[in-house]
Amino acid sequence: MENFKPYRIQSIAEIHRLMGYNKPYHPLIGIVDLTTLRNNPDIKAVIFDLYVITLKRGCNKLIYGQQKYDFDEGLMAFMSPGQVLRGEEGGVPQKLKGWMLFIHPDFLWNTSLANKIKQYEFFGYASNEALFLSDKEEKLINAIIDNIKSEYRSNIDKFSQDVIIAQLDLLLTYAQRFYERQFITRKITNNKILERLESILDDYYSQNQLTIGLPTVQFVAEKLNISVKYLGSLLKQLTGRSTQEHIHEKLIEKAKEKLSTTDLTVSEIAYELGFEHSQSFSKLFKTKTNQTPLEFRASFN
Repeated sequence: MENFKPYRIQSIAEIHRLMGYNKPYHPLIGIVDLTTLRNNPDIKAVIFDLYVITLKRGCNKLIYGQQKYDFDEGLMAFMSPGQVLRGEEGGVPQKLKGWMLFIHPDFLWNTSLANKIKQYEFFGYASNEALFLSDKEEKLINAIIDNIKSEYRSNIDKFSQDVIIAQLDLLLTYAQRFYERQFITRKITNNKILERLESILDDYYSQNQLTIGLPTVQFVAEKLNISVKYLGSLLKQLTGRSTQEHIHEKLIEKAKEKLSTTDLTVSEIAYELGFEHSQSFSKLFKTKTNQTPLEFRASFN
């Protein structure tokens, strides 16, 4: 694998210099037309110390879950400061359309969005977990972007920041709504994820876990090739339970099976399921079932 150091961008002005644009209208927020992007062979990856929101069409094929999509429809992605953006193979596609919105964290300081923006989990999703927009949704988002662009290109006054913050808030609220719609409407892909999750946990708990411990949320997400935050959001929307709750549910199911069909002691079952201490297993079992493991076993005698 080729080693290279990502190029770090810390300001809107630096983006304009790098791309050969004129001086930005606003020092802390800006929108770039993707049709004006140009390839720079010396830059393989970029770290933005900014929030980045992108809407694009005409990009290369991308794997979403286990399926490939050609994004003639709008594709929206979100990055928080410090994340790495890698260039697409072959450089910038010739037919690429859309925009990138850059927001410096200082622009949000002492506003209603300063903390709220950190609560939107889609800023932590991977690139293959982007948001698909219908034509109607894309027009709505583009209208908000036009409002933001018009406002920061006008003469800045004491109301400018409040107006732009209100538009950003609206944009992110719509993004949250559209993501929840996506979790519901893309049933085939999402049901396959649920099936694979069940299979991964079944395989994990079928082994003797004494040496490798309990499965973690990170382990499950990596097996599914999904980011931790996207998996959590997907499961919460589809089942009402977190990833950790799914892990515990499968663990309790296996524990009940062992308690009712074997003569293993509670300690032996705890170790087989990956617990270092049987007391921790007993406490979790009681929390989830309102019975101790021995009480549950006794109900079968």
